[in-house]
Amino acid sequence: MTSRNTSAPKPEKIVMGIDPGTNVMGYAILRVTGNKSEMVAFGVIELKKYASHYLKLGKIYERVLSIIDSYHPDELAIEAPFFGKNVQSMLKLGRAQGVAICAAIQRDIPITEYEPMKIKKAITGNGAASKVQVAAMLQRMLNISNEIMDLQLDATDALAAAYCHFVQMGRPATVSSGTSWKDFVKKNTSRVR
Repeated sequence: MTSRNTSAPKPEKIVMGIDPGTNVMGYAILRVTGNKSEMVAFGVIELKKYASHYLKLGKIYERVLSIIDSYHPDELAIEAPFFGKNVQSMLKLGRAQGVAICAAIQRDIPITEYEPMKIKKAITGNGAASKVQVAAMLQRMLNISNEIMDLQLDATDALAAAYCHFVQMGRPATVSSGTSWKDFVKKNTSRVR
């Protein structure tokens, strides 16, 4: 008598992470299979060479769409802008985040926004951890070689956002709390056209 494997294969999910920026924007792709995750790609979108803020926004939209079309993520995790003293910088950062979100909406990808402190806490257990500490922890958890890890911290911040989302996926109450843009639209149909 042969035994049949009755357990269904664990579904795979691709999570894209974004660390918004107007000079350098980080992105990452994380493959999730069951309770395991693997870094597929990460990098930065360099925007310093463009003088116009509006041209930068256009390039962000084009590149984010291109990355989405290359990796076909199922979900997007994006870092929320932190509140600083420079209002003009916050406005520009918010626009960059909005354009990246718009690209994901264009491809009907659910979006979840995470505060920097929550991302750091999910990775290191400490919401006040430095970017270097977060990068080092990600390198250990995802078994990333030194050669690959030797990138700008904006890329590892994006990977941290994706990994934070992976951690939150294991906590259904947190994920279903209505933090995605799709949930917002459902709850605010009169405000969204």
